[in-house]
Amino acid sequence: MKRILLIIMVCLLLSGCGTCNLNVFVTPNDNEFIAVIDSLDTPEKIGDYMVENFIYKAHILNAPDPYTLWQTKKGDCNDMATFGTWVANYHRYTTYQIQIFFKDLQFTHYVAIYDEGNSKYSITNNQYYNFLFYNFEDIVDYSSDLAQIEWTKYKVFDYDNNMIEKGYNK
Repeated sequence: MKRILLIIMVCLLLSGCGTCNLNVFVTPNDNEFIAVIDSLDTPEKIGDYMVENFIYKAHILNAPDPYTLWQTKKGDCNDMATFGTWVANYHRYTTYQIQIFFKDLQFTHYVAIYDEGNSKYSITNNQYYNFLFYNFEDIVDYSSDLAQIEWTKYKVFDYDNNMIEKGYNK
C-alpha cells in the first residue's frame, strides 16, 4: 500500500506542465527588482538582460516565478520564456509562449513571443533575442533549426495560458 501511495505521489509531481501561472504572480515589493524591470522596456532589452545575467539550469519539477528567476539567475527555457513574457506584458506588449514538441524526445521547448506590431513578432529563445517573424510556425521552424531537431507539433498560449493555436509538422 505504501508503494502505491508513493507511486501516485511521484506521478502527480511529474504530471505538472512545468510552467508558472502568471495570473497569480504578484509583483514583489523589491525596489531593485522593480528598477530592473522598469529598465527592460523592449523585448531586445529583455533578451540582452537575460544573456548577461541568467544561466541555463533545468528545473524539471518546478517553474520559478519571474522574481525567483531574477534572484537565482538560473533557469531553463520555460523559466526564461515566462520571465520574458511577464516583463514585456508589464510594459504593455502583447505576448505569447510557444511549446514545441520534438520528434523522438520526451521534453518540449518553450519560446517567448512579443508582438512588435505590423504583423511582426520577435522572440527570446532561451535568453537570445531575434526578430522579424511573421507567424508562429516560422518561429517553430527557426527554433527547430537551431536545435537541429525535427519538430512534430506546437501549441501557442496567450499571456493568460489560453491555447490560441496548435500546429502539426507536415
